[in-house]
Amino acid sequence: MITLDDIEDITDLTRAEIDAIGEHEALPPLNAAALADRLMHIHHGPQKVQQMICEDIRAALHRDDLPHARELYVVLHRFLNDHPGAAEGVPR
Repeated sequence: MITLDDIEDITDLTRAEIDAIGEHEALPPLNAAALADRLMHIHHGPQKVQQMICEDIRAALHRDDLPHARELYVVLHRFLNDHPGAAEGVPR
């Protein structure tokens, strides 16, 4: 049987990045992992992931949830280190 860990392991993202996508889209972990994998394989998908994480940071800051905003900033930093092309041509 394929587990959630197996599905998350085949994506090109960390679990924290998948969690950020799930938070942004209000998806359970399995669906977030599937969406994450899809986004990383489509044109401008990595830019969309970067945009989602940035929007999550903004939302945390608007809620005055500084600890969560800091956690997401770490996620964003790692994502951009692992996928430098994601910062180029970010869709608006």
